[in-house]
Amino acid sequence: MGILLTAEEEMTSGGMGIFTIIYIVVIVAAMYFIMIRPQKKEQKRVAAMLADLGVGDSVLTSSGFYGIIIDITDDTVIVEFGNNKNCRIPMQKSAIVQIEKPDAE
Repeated sequence: MGILLTAEEEMTSGGMGIFTIIYIVVIVAAMYFIMIRPQKKEQKRVAAMLADLGVGDSVLTSSGFYGIIIDITDDTVIVEFGNNKNCRIPMQKSAIVQIEKPDAE
């Protein structure tokens, strides 16, 4: 009789192990869809936006300034701010938050 009780206990504890593994897999999948996937989509969107950057585009910087792209190099751009033609500032491409094409009117 003692042998039958231990066999039943092993079956129930083995079943709990499967549910624990399934629970962990579900938690990991939920974390992927809640945290990692949206972040990767945002990174792709920003990379596509910066790849589409061209001279003459109106941009919004991360500091809140609007300007027009004058020159583009590998990882920097020269942005002209305001009506003053002498206010040209080089900055990193990563400081650009939004782009507006001049023909999008």
